[in-house]
Amino acid sequence: MNCGRAVMWLTGRRWLSVLVQECLNLRRLSFAGTCGGHKGRMAETPSIEAEAASELRAPTQQNGDTGGHATDERTPGRPEPAGAGVEPAPGDGKPATGSGEQAPAAAPGPGKRKKRRGATGERIVPPPKKRRAGVSFGDEHFAETSYYFEGGLRKVRPYYFDFQTYCKGRWVGHSLLHVFSTEFRAQPLAYYEAAVRAGRLHLNEEPVQDLSIVLKDNDFLRNTVHRHEPPVTAEPVRLLAENEDMVVVDKPSSIPVHPCGRFRHNTVIFILGKEHQLKELHPLHRLDRLTSGVLMFAKTAAVSERIHEQVRDRQLEKEYVCRVEGEFPTEEVTCKEPILVVSYKVGVCRVDTRGKPCETVFQRLSYNGHSSVVRCRPLTGRTHQIRVHLQFLGHPILNDPIYNSVAWGPSRGRGGHIPKTDEQLLRDLVAEHQAKQSLDVLDLCEGDLSPGLSDTTAPSSELGKDCLEELTASAQKMDGAVEAAPQDLDKMALAPGNATETDAVNKEMDPLCAECRLVRQDPLPQDLVMFLHALRYKGPGFEYFSPMPAWAQDDWQED
Repeated sequence: MNCGRAVMWLTGRRWLSVLVQECLNLRRLSFAGTCGGHKGRMAETPSIEAEAASELRAPTQQNGDTGGHATDERTPGRPEPAGAGVEPAPGDGKPATGSGEQAPAAAPGPGKRKKRRGATGERIVPPPKKRRAGVSFGDEHFAETSYYFEGGLRKVRPYYFDFQTYCKGRWVGHSLLHVFSTEFRAQPLAYYEAAVRAGRLHLNEEPVQDLSIVLKDNDFLRNTVHRHEPPVTAEPVRLLAENEDMVVVDKPSSIPVHPCGRFRHNTVIFILGKEHQLKELHPLHRLDRLTSGVLMFAKTAAVSERIHEQVRDRQLEKEYVCRVEGEFPTEEVTCKEPILVVSYKVGVCRVDTRGKPCETVFQRLSYNGHSSVVRCRPLTGRTHQIRVHLQFLGHPILNDPIYNSVAWGPSRGRGGHIPKTDEQLLRDLVAEHQAKQSLDVLDLCEGDLSPGLSDTTAPSSELGKDCLEELTASAQKMDGAVEAAPQDLDKMALAPGNATETDAVNKEMDPLCAECRLVRQDPLPQDLVMFLHALRYKGPGFEYFSPMPAWAQDDWQED
């Protein structure tokens, strides 16, 4: 009996030993998994912070390109997906090398989402792709199309372009039909239905089959369009100076600095890249599209930050020259009226006590009996500051299409007297330029006009649904031209000598493009010039001048 008890006791000890060992193994596995999860989170954090910092440092593109860009010309900023081959971050829950067991999946780190298997038939959204750090334009963008010159104007050949965006928070849970009808009114819904049938709309790189599809978080939308740009002056962008830090140019009037709205290739950034091989430049200050003169770019982010710090510390001196209505006072005039933005969309400001503080110093240089040439020194940098202050003083710029307009009333805004509401003012400005076919002056196109801005009939660029039905059938027959147009464009742009006349016609005419069927009257080159010129920029260790324009000469006479 004692022998039997001893055997049972020894057997119990062996089982106890085995049980303790198994518990220890389980604890080791659990501890390893926990440490792996923390390590994954720690490893991911610096890269995410670095990516966020790089996006904050990146210059804004409007656009469109962001290209447009967005800028925009997104404008000026639509995200472009990263290419394939992105390395997985640590802590993905992949099995360790050489181990036959699946390690426990690490907890999701910052910015990561748990992968979820959808129910049967549910649409699965792929995770968002990493964005490229910074925003710049390279040869692949410059090769999208080419320029031609006609009647004193620089023109861009129509081209195919992909507008790309991730689903915005306010779109989640809504159908594509709803989003297009509420936020993308540049075309009627019939156009988007035709675009679906022609295979031009993609969701997560898959062709959209039905506009009733409901959007989810992280959905990636791509819309291929046939893009037309307004003409600008044929005046060249002249280099004033270039060194290892900066590029300084003499910007002609009518050319935007960077992609924005309908402008992409007809911008200073693209002209410098295509014609002067100057790429990845950082604009150091802003000039309105209609303003000419000194425009500075940094070649590196470090130089850009240094100059912007000087701007913030008021170390830069800016000097402009303009030609204004009437006889400006001979003595120096300082205007300190605050300026309020009436509409960011239309780009209109006015003097208002609720506005931001501003200060501009004016000095008359000459008077020819009808108009005066005035030197302007803005001590602050508000939008349209010089133009708004001159309007307030009763001497608007002679040919300013916004602040010397009859839409402001009989006194044209002198002394801040505007006998109408902001809504009435905007509506009258839009109506005036719509009648003149000059909405580009307001950085608008017909599709941007909401019912509040325009009480006129439907824009002439909108085609009827029946017409679009016929065009869709035509587009589907042009399978190669519709589906492969962007790729064919790239090849032809890189090797223009191989392009035939038929190829050029195919890419410049598109069966779904309403713009292709419009006959627009070209502006006269003199209509693209506003009499406001950036004459001089001076800072610590640099000073750049631009030649005085012809309209600022003492002997200049109006036509």
